[in-house]
Amino acid sequence: MNQLFDVSTTSRNMVSKFLSEYNLDQLNTIPEGFSNNLIWNIGHIIVSQQLLVYKLSGLPMMVSDELVEKYKKGTKPEHIVTQVEVDEIKSLLFETIQQTKVDYDNQIFKNYMEYTTSTGDHVLRNAEDAMAFSNFHEGLHIGNMMIIRKFI
Repeated sequence: MNQLFDVSTTSRNMVSKFLSEYNLDQLNTIPEGFSNNLIWNIGHIIVSQQLLVYKLSGLPMMVSDELVEKYKKGTKPEHIVTQVEVDEIKSLLFETIQQTKVDYDNQIFKNYMEYTTSTGDHVLRNAEDAMAFSNFHEGLHIGNMMIIRKFI
């Protein structure tokens, strides 16, 4: 299980570099031909991890309903993200993973509502499955971010 958290931390370290290397305007830029931007991808991976691991476990999430509505699957950037929101996202980037590790170590993930991923070919049956899939999902979005950065 530690491997899952190591991968999560590595992923979040990669994502945090986008927050430190790009300014607010760049984070908000949606390049021509794209449907989202760097900051949306970052908010989306945080919200997705919380939905997949906590909400489907029937546990309170560490993100607000407002963030969920802005960054959940099926959304796209519909506002200019302020520095205050970037700072909130930045703080959640590692806090969510650290707290998930604490909660996992404390064995709070007892129940899970099975979830079939949007690809339709993978069923998450427990929090461990959700954490593993979340790592895969984050990798996809990091790839998207690496492409977007070439156009801003």
